[in-house]
Amino acid sequence: MSTVYFTDIDTTPQMGLLSKVEALVKKAGLEDVIEAGKLVAVKLHFGEYGNLAYIRPNYIKVIADQIKELGGVPFLTDSNTLYKGSRANAADHMKTASLNGFTMESVGAPVVIADGLRGSDEIDVEIEGEYIKKAKIASAIALADALVVVSHFKGHEQTGFGGALKNIGMGSASRAGKMEQHSESKPVVREANCVACGMCERNCPTGAITVQRVARIDYDLCIGCGQCIAMCNYGAMSAGPGGTPESLSKKIAEYALAASKGKKALYISFINNVSPDCDCWHINRPPVVEDIGILASRDPVALDKACIDLVIKRLGYDPFEKAHPGITWHHQLDHAEKIGLGKATYRLQKVACFGR
Repeated sequence: MSTVYFTDIDTTPQMGLLSKVEALVKKAGLEDVIEAGKLVAVKLHFGEYGNLAYIRPNYIKVIADQIKELGGVPFLTDSNTLYKGSRANAADHMKTASLNGFTMESVGAPVVIADGLRGSDEIDVEIEGEYIKKAKIASAIALADALVVVSHFKGHEQTGFGGALKNIGMGSASRAGKMEQHSESKPVVREANCVACGMCERNCPTGAITVQRVARIDYDLCIGCGQCIAMCNYGAMSAGPGGTPESLSKKIAEYALAASKGKKALYISFINNVSPDCDCWHINRPPVVEDIGILASRDPVALDKACIDLVIKRLGYDPFEKAHPGITWHHQLDHAEKIGLGKATYRLQKVACFGR
């Protein structure tokens, strides 16, 4: 049985939330994850511009400082989005991170976009899963020595909720890896958006794309790699029809397994500003539950289960099921446990935080 460490949001003049985060990560075993001189990927979500529910940079600075005190070399990271928004390429992504307060000056660690300029820097990680055989993991995350995964717990319109598994699974995939999770078919051309620039044709590895007035895809040659989506600046290439919420949830779990393969990791989740929808929206709706606290564990499955349990216990019902009828989070947790990512049974231990 895994241990999930928890601190509530109550504060005193002697012990604020930043001090609580410091005490929490120490108790949860950060020192067992960090080795001197090693590169530590602090995986987080920088927030789509306009969405204000993301984790404050102040908290991230505390975590980065603790990593540095242990001799580690932290960098803040996330991968580019599959959809066209304020984080679809590294230039826009870093600008968004800066606008939302994630800078070297404010956090004390550099921002590295994990899958490169256009979302195509990836490393294949073999896992031989039920759905995924080789996961396309963003290079900076695949090459990191250790992981500290900092997640904002919230709802999600396709997977029920988004927590540690969603953060590391979807968030560590390259753009092609995201397409592999979201879609069970090959890319399609949105002709109204195509400007015939030829980027997709020049970067297609199999010569499946030709561009005259608009791009055309030869599906006999297309291998569904998603490179055209990564290279298009205009939203003219998009993933084809997707699978089911169940298959998406299971693929996320398998990508989480690949992203964490061979790495020591600590997972931290914030149950605050719990919006009903994903943080990838450029807006956030009002919270579905009051702020509850901050949790940490070496086990991402136990951590996600503890988060949902605390929310349901506080309200007496599942707010995510209410917000998104017919969408269940059970698939993600059940599959993650099945493939060995962790255990859904856990012991919740409250961290005693005393004023200094």
